[in-house]
Amino acid sequence: MSRLLGTLRSSQPVARFQRCCGLFPAGEEGSGSGGGDPAEGAGESGACNGAAAQRRPAAAGRGLRNGVRSGRGPQIVMYIGQVSKDILKWPRPLSPPVVKLEMRTDAEYGMPSTHAMAATAISFSFLIATTNQYKYPFELGLVAAFVFSTLVCLSRLYTGMHTVLDVIGGALISAVLLVLLYPAWDTIDHLLLTSPFCPLLSIVVPLVLCYNYPKLDYYSPTRGDTTTILGAGAGATVGFWLNNQYAVPAYTSENFQLGFPLITSKMLAVVLARFFVGIFIVLLTRRLMKSVVLGMLGYRYKFPIGDLEARRRLEVEVPYKFITYSSVGFSATVLVPLLHGLLGLM
Repeated sequence: MSRLLGTLRSSQPVARFQRCCGLFPAGEEGSGSGGGDPAEGAGESGACNGAAAQRRPAAAGRGLRNGVRSGRGPQIVMYIGQVSKDILKWPRPLSPPVVKLEMRTDAEYGMPSTHAMAATAISFSFLIATTNQYKYPFELGLVAAFVFSTLVCLSRLYTGMHTVLDVIGGALISAVLLVLLYPAWDTIDHLLLTSPFCPLLSIVVPLVLCYNYPKLDYYSPTRGDTTTILGAGAGATVGFWLNNQYAVPAYTSENFQLGFPLITSKMLAVVLARFFVGIFIVLLTRRLMKSVVLGMLGYRYKFPIGDLEARRRLEVEVPYKFITYSSVGFSATVLVPLLHGLLGLM
């Protein structure tokens, strides 16, 4: 078993998968060594990369209920995954032999793959949440969820960002969390949508988690990404709660399944209009709040807005990202539907 785990954690299976997909290092494709074992390409340079990686990573109504269910679970999953990376500190695949197609997330550790976790959590929680709400074959939904999560997992191998064990571990962690949380879904939904303490707890708890994120010896984008995820989730949760209080209650005595209507040109036009209006409002909210919050923090801590190093400090990064993206989440769940109603796009 230890030998198998060691193989799954190594870079060679990832490199072989990339070669099978036609992805080769620069200068290798078409050469005589192109068909050889990618492990042969990891010479002294790969060894040095591995040593550095040990010190640091390689170089970062029912609609309301369905919204909370398909959003809150992945939010918890992503926080656990991001924190696990900085606790386990497993390096990403070595390059060479692996070809790295992404550089930003290369500054993060690898285990577990949060892309694999998110894909598994989102696809299967969406399946579970909609099974009793819409009329469609369960087998079709199961296949769709499996294919989607599998493609995302394979993409992390193709881009050279994770080992096979990282991907498998991420998917398994999400599966276990979904199984553990599923029995409490209805209770959690009811509390999030009806409790008067929901807005306060939805803001305070994520903020405390962000400020107490594991500290590293160098800067990693994981804390900022985690704050972004929790902030957006907090804003959306408050929005769902507000909608349930003053718009359409999610909990009613009615129990029925909705069918999928036939797609017409008029319906397609309305869907596209709603999409572009929503995207415009979300991007406008993000830009506006980013400028306002960074301006206020810059005035408070005496740094120019363009100072990237200052924006990475804990006292700046957490409030800046949390306020910005909680506003985005709130805007997407409250302001956008209101605007859709005013424009007759509901």
